[in-house]
Amino acid sequence: MKVFVAGGTGALGRRLVPQLVAGGHEVTATTRSAAKVGELQALGARAVVLDGLDGAAVGQAVAQAQPDVVVHQMTAISAEADLRRFDRWFAGTNALRTEGTRHLLAAAQASGVAKFVAQSYTGWTSSRSGPAVATEDDPLDPEPAKAQRESMAAIRFVERAVPEAPLTGIVLRYGNFYGPGASESMIDIVRARKMPVVGAGSGIWSFIHLDDAAAATVAAVERDVPAGIYNVVDDDPASVAEWLPQLAEAVGAKPPLRLPVWLARPLAGEVVVRWMTEGRGSSNEKAKRELGWQPRWASWRDGFRHGLTDAAAPRSARG
Repeated sequence: MKVFVAGGTGALGRRLVPQLVAGGHEVTATTRSAAKVGELQALGARAVVLDGLDGAAVGQAVAQAQPDVVVHQMTAISAEADLRRFDRWFAGTNALRTEGTRHLLAAAQASGVAKFVAQSYTGWTSSRSGPAVATEDDPLDPEPAKAQRESMAAIRFVERAVPEAPLTGIVLRYGNFYGPGASESMIDIVRARKMPVVGAGSGIWSFIHLDDAAAATVAAVERDVPAGIYNVVDDDPASVAEWLPQLAEAVGAKPPLRLPVWLARPLAGEVVVRWMTEGRGSSNEKAKRELGWQPRWASWRDGFRHGLTDAAAPRSARG
């Protein structure tokens, strides 16, 4: 098939494009930077420099590519996290998830595209009440932290607009990424002991290796599945108190510090406290069943030890 990947040089795009090419697909991939054209070409894609917020340019690029499938992976997340001002940190990505999604959907429909696959997220977005592990049928958090309201609204937009579009609209809710290109900043923070366990560390997180996220995306492109939302996470949701010390050990860092909630709230902010203490994991049963997909890194436990870098990953675990 002809596949148009909007956002081909992000952390996931770099892993996705080679898998699509290896599957025999003709890939057109976009980047905002002319300096990254060569990178996309080296991965086997036809490269297009594109601003995802320029509707006319998006329409022209999709029309020229004439794809069978459009994959929306555009993000604009700065390397330096700002969890206290989360919406400001995610402002660029929020715009791409709203205005950028509108432009891509309009271009896809105008060009007769049959399928549209879009990136979303599962983690802090889930309602904080209910079982420890949420499914796609569980509601999003109706009362997100004040600093995340705009980011939640952008996610809600993607998850409503894509499945309701007059084509096969698939939303992939990826868990917390790790792997080459996604782990470096977190590893630095853990080594500096700047990521403490807050309270009892009872918040549940779901992780996904980038190569497994890319493989699930390829499955969504290739497989005849109904429109809808799919959680793309590994098989092992775990509490912060469990996974954070193991990540520290895997990267040769000292054990994380521990911080009581009453102190963490003024120091780190409400976003961090909620995520560390109230987060819910996510089930991948629907994705495995309907996409015919299985994560090669079934657990972050092995992934943290052997999959954080390309040099560490055994051949059997690579996408």
